Amino acid sequence: MLSYTCIVEGKVTGGNFQSWALTTAQRLNLKGWVRNVADHKAEILIQGDAKDFAVFRELLKTEAPIVDRGEITCNSLDYEKEYDKFEIRG
Repeated sequence: MLSYTCIVEGKVTGGNFQSWALTTAQRLNLKGWVRNVADHKAEILIQGDAKDFAVFRELLKTEAPIVDRGEITCNSLDYEKEYDKFEIRG
């Protein structure tokens, strides 16, 4: 399945960003997960309609609660596992 991954740089710790990603993905009927991966970085894996992903990506750049917003890099990839919901990981 075609999936998308985004690496978000900035202060994403504290729960607000992950909650925002969860709520926004669910509203857009996207599946996958979000997790903090390093100091001031988060990773998001998204599966769903390309148009819905494009909306999510734009909202990520303009509305996501990220303090000291840095670079946001998104790419498509082939990912074998399919998710049935969007979730917050560790």
